[in-house]
Amino acid sequence: MNVWNFLADAATKWPERTALRSGRELTYADTKNRARNVAALLRANGIEPGDRVACLMDNDIDHLLAYFGIAAAGAILVSLNTRLTAGEQRDILAHSGSKLLLHDTGHAARAAELGIATATVADAKACEFVATPAATNEPAQLYYTSGTTGSPKGVVLTHENVCTHALAAVKELELSERDTWAHIAPMFHLADAWATFAITAVGGCHVFLPHFTAQAALDLLCDERVTITNLVPTMLNLMVKEPGASDREYTLRVMLSGGAPIAPDVVKRILTTFSCDYVQTYGMTETSPYLTLSLLPPELLPLPLEQQLHWKCKTGRPFSGVELRVVHDDGSAIAADGKAVGEIRVRGKTVTPGYWRNPEATAAAFDGEGFLMTGDLATIDAYGFVDIVDRKKDVIKTGGETVYSIEVEHVLYEHPAVLECAVFGRPDEQWGERVVAAVVVRNGQQVTSDELIAFCRRHIAGYKTPKQIVFLAALPRTGSGKLQKRALREAPK
Repeated sequence: MNVWNFLADAATKWPERTALRSGRELTYADTKNRARNVAALLRANGIEPGDRVACLMDNDIDHLLAYFGIAAAGAILVSLNTRLTAGEQRDILAHSGSKLLLHDTGHAARAAELGIATATVADAKACEFVATPAATNEPAQLYYTSGTTGSPKGVVLTHENVCTHALAAVKELELSERDTWAHIAPMFHLADAWATFAITAVGGCHVFLPHFTAQAALDLLCDERVTITNLVPTMLNLMVKEPGASDREYTLRVMLSGGAPIAPDVVKRILTTFSCDYVQTYGMTETSPYLTLSLLPPELLPLPLEQQLHWKCKTGRPFSGVELRVVHDDGSAIAADGKAVGEIRVRGKTVTPGYWRNPEATAAAFDGEGFLMTGDLATIDAYGFVDIVDRKKDVIKTGGETVYSIEVEHVLYEHPAVLECAVFGRPDEQWGERVVAAVVVRNGQQVTSDELIAFCRRHIAGYKTPKQIVFLAALPRTGSGKLQKRALREAPK
């Protein structure tokens, strides 16, 4: 198993089929040749098998060529979040030991700041090069975690991790050559990057959006006749609330959502707007990424659509090949009643072997049976569907009661004036912690703190109701779109 083989095999099977489209088109034969040229460029710059090569690019054809070209050279790709500061990127380059940085023209100025040898995919020249792919169990990629809970760590994904996940996704999502995937979520993050390999494996078509806006994303879905993509809830929330979004003609067969919990009200809008199937996804960088999908089992398919929605809004049942448990702190299983809460723990061939040059963090991440401890708290039901209620670190303890932030957020999203929200706890002398909500109001709408608090109080218990509303122009997020609740908790009161 090797990432390079997906492209090499696709070029053999479907040499003239369109692989990439973004202002220009490349066939699979063209794509293989250009990726091989990138590998030759790396070798000419002194890159040997096992060396780390960083990538600083927006979503585009060259980014995909870099993924495969680095694999063809037997090197390890270090994916850089384009939204990090120069200092943060330097730290990653130093920790990973990267020897070369591949960048696009849009990041040329930043690349020059980073104090590392650089090259661009455009520098690659046509030549003969024999691919030297790494062994199955060797690292393919390093992704540095967003740092929402502390210093970023380099997640190692082997070729087996990446390839096993891609083939499982093909099976689970019934991917085929008829699919056109839209790279809208950032390709430097696994919320999108997994499709680089899975769509190539079936000979599908890749299209790209370098910079997200709701209107540009909607345009791409229509103009390129996109059939499937995976977006983070922030993007979807903005897209379905874009004026005229539901008046367009789409060819989507399924919309995936992942990277953060999503409110049921947003899911309803997705189904109405795009008139396609919807699948909730959950995963981690450490797991390549998918751990669950909300695809319904055969026994639930006869249910009316409204009842099906109840299950589609859950976090989902285990992804193919993933061994998943929901357990108490001592490792014993919780009741599968949809009510008891425990931590999700997982193992399988898509799970990272550990963190780059960080044996302490690696040891701390796994329990005594080799299960990765996710830190996510969830229920599990008789059908095996898990439903995340919170991160362990985000649970709010107020007046002796436990409040799960996601439940409160779902209520807030039902208010027509709320565009985005995040619920978190802050220290409180009386209650231990008080429930606080950060809210972004939709354009053209007005709402007061008292109105939102009263709205919540009508739907949930008083102790769950926010005691404070903070209005913001935007919520703090990582480059992958995840909320940074730590930044909210630490912000001036």
